[in-house]
Amino acid sequence: MTTLSTPPEAPPAPSASPPAPPLADRVTGALIGAAVGDALGGPVEGYSPEQIVERHGGRVTGIVGPWNEDWRTARPLAPYHKGDGHTTDDTLMTHALIRVYASVRDHLDAYAMASHLVPDLISAPRWIPELETEALPLQRLFLAEKWLVTRLHYGHVDPREAGAGNIVNCGAAMYMAPVGLVNAAHPAAAYAEAIDLAGAHQSSYGREAAGVFAAAVAAACVPGATPVSVVETCLALAKDGTRAAIEAVCEVAARHRRPESALRGLREAVTPFDTVGPHYRSPSLGARRPSRLHSIEELPIALGMLLIGSGDYRRTVLGSVNYGRDCDSIATMSGALVGALGGEQAVPGEWARRVAEASRLDLHAPARVLTEVAYEIFARDTERRRAHEAAFARLTAPDAR
Repeated sequence: MTTLSTPPEAPPAPSASPPAPPLADRVTGALIGAAVGDALGGPVEGYSPEQIVERHGGRVTGIVGPWNEDWRTARPLAPYHKGDGHTTDDTLMTHALIRVYASVRDHLDAYAMASHLVPDLISAPRWIPELETEALPLQRLFLAEKWLVTRLHYGHVDPREAGAGNIVNCGAAMYMAPVGLVNAAHPAAAYAEAIDLAGAHQSSYGREAAGVFAAAVAAACVPGATPVSVVETCLALAKDGTRAAIEAVCEVAARHRRPESALRGLREAVTPFDTVGPHYRSPSLGARRPSRLHSIEELPIALGMLLIGSGDYRRTVLGSVNYGRDCDSIATMSGALVGALGGEQAVPGEWARRVAEASRLDLHAPARVLTEVAYEIFARDTERRRAHEAAFARLTAPDAR
């Protein structure tokens, strides 16, 4: 693989590094960064870079309105008010997973999806920004997420196997940032937890992407982490087509500093691994089917944009948005990574305030809860590790024979 490094045209790094953000700040930055990226990408999701330029008279540079002014009827199957700072299902599912952590207050597995996440989706009405009303979260979710309720609540399928048969997409990966944050600075643990958890939702490369994205967020929390170190961690953990796609995309990204110049190259790099095909709204016959050779598109592109943006939120996330296709999920992922690297100050405050107001969400509350849970889980892990160390010491003591 081409060595990942800062592109030659990038400005020199400052001589003195700013203080590393503490855990609470990284959690806040990651979750707010994800929500803002989601809201920025929502109104142009599903369109090509060329269509975005034509519709908006240039690249998207901030929060924009709906693609169709008659958003209630333009797409009857999806009558959602995307735009104007509204978050989408990516944030809806992320916050739902945080509520599961708040309830369990420990590591999660596939059974937690059945016993906690599914009841949350079908029992408690919440404000849904895109519907501009209170509703059950289930009523907003895409069919790939409704699968959770169908299989786990109605089908009583073994949670560890419930993801088999679902379409393979970014549905599980898009909300795995909390897994990376409760395993902050321990990417391998984040990967393992997300792989277990996502087994209730996805299979194949969709499940793999969930594990790798959680690991990326955990890696971004390592003191001194950089976009390059995050990508290198992902490459060390990723398997099969997911690893190959990340490698191909990031080789292209490493040659660019501006997202605009990289859009075509990034798409060409991920194309051999993407099953959806050139027409996002008219997927190919082989779209979203299990395979060891393929990858979701969203995660490799998010990592590529992270490299190109070099830790700058605007460049990284706006590059993700203007890529088009499933750009709300791409921007959710890349926004979470920049926020985890740089803390809340990395996310433009004016965007965060507008998204919070438009979506009627307290974007800080989930971060406070998840930070508390992360500390509690670390304390539990420490106790468990010490108990294991003591037991192993007794097992291996000379007189144990």
